[in-house]
Amino acid sequence: MSGLIIDNVSMTFELPNGGSVEALKNIKLDIKEGELMSVLGPSGCGKTTLLNILAGFLAPTAGEIKLGDELVKGPDSSRGMVFQQGALFEWMSVAKNIGFGPSMAGVDQATINKKVTELLGVVGLQDFGEKMIYELSGGMQQRVALARCLANDPDVILMDEPLGALDALTREKMQSLVLDIWKKTGKTIILITHSVEEALLLGERLLVMAPRPGRVHKEYKLPFAELGVGADLREVKKHPDYNPTREEILTMIWDMEEEIMGRTEETA
Repeated sequence: MSGLIIDNVSMTFELPNGGSVEALKNIKLDIKEGELMSVLGPSGCGKTTLLNILAGFLAPTAGEIKLGDELVKGPDSSRGMVFQQGALFEWMSVAKNIGFGPSMAGVDQATINKKVTELLGVVGLQDFGEKMIYELSGGMQQRVALARCLANDPDVILMDEPLGALDALTREKMQSLVLDIWKKTGKTIILITHSVEEALLLGERLLVMAPRPGRVHKEYKLPFAELGVGADLREVKKHPDYNPTREEILTMIWDMEEEIMGRTEETA
């Protein structure tokens, strides 16, 4: 495992009508091995674009990404992705979904079975290995998606609104699971979310991005993720710094949204 370097990354999309959209501009970040980083920002600030570049799904128009000494040139197993919807194979069992990556890599079946059993325990699905995906709730499907990502043993886990579609109680349980996995595995995790509360709880390092062109507006170092490992997250929210930080970030993002709306009205 090693650090992730985002070196002066910019992204411009060319439009069919001949125009262009500058989605990201001069993003510079040094993400250390084992960091848990959450990313917030108003709609259209390039959060998901940045994550897709880190995953290797998009090539930036300027700058580069390095994982350790290796230049990121496309998707590979060193960076795993967990999407908002699990993107699971409905026709496969839970166990086969989790073991899919290793099987494609040519790992022998005995090793795969052992890994799958271990990961079912990690995500709390010990008795569901033979169930089909459509038999599971949304929260359980996201547990499978997380286990499938872990099965490939990536250095970096990229999460794009992975808990956004879940009900409040299930979401809180999954937040605790993410913290537990972060602490147990030592993986580097980068999580995109629209929830300020979630970003506070799941980011020992939190970035707020400014609207288009997307760039880092403010960065926070926070204690809440560490405090939340193995703890009741509702108790963590009682920390004296939690609500003031939450209100500061909410106001910051609200002001950005108001600015975006003002621009839209001016050009309408």
